[in-house]
Amino acid sequence: MATEAPKTTPYTVAELAKYDGSDPSLPIYVAIKGDIFDVTKNQDSYSKGKGYNVFTGKDASRALGMSSLKPEDCVSDYSTLTEKELETLDQWHAFFSKRYNIIGKVAN
Repeated sequence: MATEAPKTTPYTVAELAKYDGSDPSLPIYVAIKGDIFDVTKNQDSYSKGKGYNVFTGKDASRALGMSSLKPEDCVSDYSTLTEKELETLDQWHAFFSKRYNIIGKVAN
């Protein structure tokens, strides 16, 4: 369960990229619709070499909406998603919001 109030600390895309699970001394972050979630507690899924590591260190909104694990789909621009894919993206955001703390926002 997310236990902390959402934070709005800005992270640049370059800063966010450092939190991709490749450095075990750093937390692991996934961004969705600009909100950055700390997914470190779920290392079995998000650590380097694990199934969902493709989403880490970036805003993976488009891929989540498309239910895609392709690295090229892990981008923040989700303007091309269909109505159904937008619903899927919103469901992922709600799911992450319940499970993980929002630690910041992706800065433009």
